[in-house]
Amino acid sequence: MPSANPADDTAAGGESLDIIALLERGRTMSTPVLRAAVNRLAPPMDTVASYHFGWIDAQGRPADGDGGKAVRPALALLSAEAAGAAPEVGIPGAVAVELVHNFSLLHDDLMDGDEQRRHRDTVWKVHGPAQAILVGDALFALAGEVLLELGTVEAGRATRRLTTATRKLIDGQAQDISYEHRERVTVEECLEMEGNKTGALLACACSIGAVLGGADDKMADTLEAYGYHLGLAFQAVDDLLGIWGDPEATGKQTWSDLRQRKKSLPVVAALAAGGPASQRLGELLAADAKSNDFDTFSEEEFATRAALIEEAGGREWTSDEARRQHAIAIEALSGVDMPEQVRGQLVALADFVVVRKR
Repeated sequence: MPSANPADDTAAGGESLDIIALLERGRTMSTPVLRAAVNRLAPPMDTVASYHFGWIDAQGRPADGDGGKAVRPALALLSAEAAGAAPEVGIPGAVAVELVHNFSLLHDDLMDGDEQRRHRDTVWKVHGPAQAILVGDALFALAGEVLLELGTVEAGRATRRLTTATRKLIDGQAQDISYEHRERVTVEECLEMEGNKTGALLACACSIGAVLGGADDKMADTLEAYGYHLGLAFQAVDDLLGIWGDPEATGKQTWSDLRQRKKSLPVVAALAAGGPASQRLGELLAADAKSNDFDTFSEEEFATRAALIEEAGGREWTSDEARRQHAIAIEALSGVDMPEQVRGQLVALADFVVVRKR
């Protein structure tokens, strides 16, 4: 289990050789199908998408870029095995989920004004906002194609789950943006937003392979419960990294979430805590919302806000919430009859999620 602050843990406890191999298996098995899907896109969208995935650089030369953690593909393959199917059965689901995930990243980077992802300039920064929008839309369409061309009843069931998860993901992004312009957001509202924005798609990844493998809805729903709470733990850690993460590890600016005025869990929990630090933080954030000079704030000003969040208890509360959601996710697995090796791997992946540093 992680220490009191997952974002500060070393990866030694969770990022074992077994987990690295599990993540690499998901990446290796899904990438050829993912590349084939991207190759269907009309130029220049195929090139832009290839840049986003890290397969080429900004000049179109082959590259070995960071394609992300590949947690979702790994979960989709394990999901198939949980249902007693071969991991290969989950590949179309893994690819479809990864396409939707990257559709959301392309659009989110543009909406949030993020200039860096995975230690490289974002697509909108390199290829322009129009291409970021178009390629994102195209990846979303490809996700449905990859599943529906299987032509099976199971593929139809899987597509329905993916479509529902995508709608919730978009709901979450809309909530996230609207919260940036509000002085106060409740902890409950923040958890609902993060459950939509992150939990829904991770939940889908955890069930889609099983559905393709013929699992009934009861099993799929239980696996989704594991994935949903895993997603909330994942996002809680992301929120910690968004304020206190090392830019060398995260590939983003220092204090990145504070720069975007995000009402993430540490901020919301700190504002709800009461006390002098909470009150001072609220006053500063209210003034920030009205400031015309926010974009020129110094590092010290962001550091002051981060220190107040920590003093008010927002950092500790979020760390505890990551642990709580992790425990609920693990408990959900007790409701699924599956091979013990697969159960152990799902537990190990959940552990990895809350000790990661990027």
